[in-house]
Amino acid sequence: MIGWEKHVLLKHYLDQGLSQSAVAEKLGIHRRTIARWIASGQLDRDIDEAPRYGPRPAVPSKLDPYKPIIHERLERYPKLTAERLFEEVQQAGYEGSYSTVRDYVRRVRPRPEPESLIRFETEPGEQAQVDFAEFRLPWGKRFALLVVLGYSRLLWVRFFPRQTMRTLFTGLEQCFETFGGVPEHLLFDQLKAVVVDDERLSGGELIGNAEFLRFAAHWGFRIRACRPYRAKTKGKVERPVSYLRSSFFYGREFLNDADLDEQLQRWLCRRANVRIHFTTKERPLDRFEREERAVLGPLASRPYTPLVLPLERRRRRMDSPAPRIPSIDVERRPLARYSAIAGGVA
Repeated sequence: MIGWEKHVLLKHYLDQGLSQSAVAEKLGIHRRTIARWIASGQLDRDIDEAPRYGPRPAVPSKLDPYKPIIHERLERYPKLTAERLFEEVQQAGYEGSYSTVRDYVRRVRPRPEPESLIRFETEPGEQAQVDFAEFRLPWGKRFALLVVLGYSRLLWVRFFPRQTMRTLFTGLEQCFETFGGVPEHLLFDQLKAVVVDDERLSGGELIGNAEFLRFAAHWGFRIRACRPYRAKTKGKVERPVSYLRSSFFYGREFLNDADLDEQLQRWLCRRANVRIHFTTKERPLDRFEREERAVLGPLASRPYTPLVLPLERRRRRMDSPAPRIPSIDVERRPLARYSAIAGGVA
């Protein structure tokens, strides 16, 4: 049967007066075929609009009798592999190819709906989120301790040479001093210095580190921890980690730790805490000063004294002078003098 497009062109060329041989050469069709179409009256049918074709009839497949098995198995176990399903329908009598099963499973496998993330906002002074991030410098690794106030998004950051519990104590105390107060609770990831064990997924409780619990009681805040495999609940600090890497660390050069800290403080004051935040549409510093600083908890009267951590060793710098040991003058006397003192004869 002549196609609609060739039908139009044939009518057009013939109406222009071209011969059948010329039309055949233009369309790449044998002239006898054109003569047959003309003789059969195919060129006389209506060509005002293209023909509409219905859906192709389904081609029977060897897999058809076994598709209910695949659907039932995927409904109960949506993560079953195509290879496993191929084995199961083979045991039921399927004699077709694996590729047929694989392609069909790709089409019909249930796809879970994307998990909806509800942004959790906190009241002023209610929460701060805490995290560590590792950075590599020419003179060694450094660990950034980041603290973000949940309401204002005010960011505090310091770099430390080690990621230890003592670092956490020191950093948080410096952070509280900078904020001028303490949030109601701090949210952590599954950090071993804070969380010993988390049995909440099995109906148990969160078990905190005893030393850190004493530190929290000393400063007057409560501990919160993300549930295992749910670090997205700590997004307010996860995003600043990426922001710190891209906006501050990447592309800068640092001479030493002092230069690193100086550039960091300048970036926090001039950029990070005074930019318009994407979520709040305000500058973190303005939001903090207006609504959050006044509602933070009071500072402790003194730093925390650890009960189980060893005393911190202070390393003497190689270029500093050794401590001066006072000299003692000793008077030298002959033995005869001691005999006279003891009452003997000189």
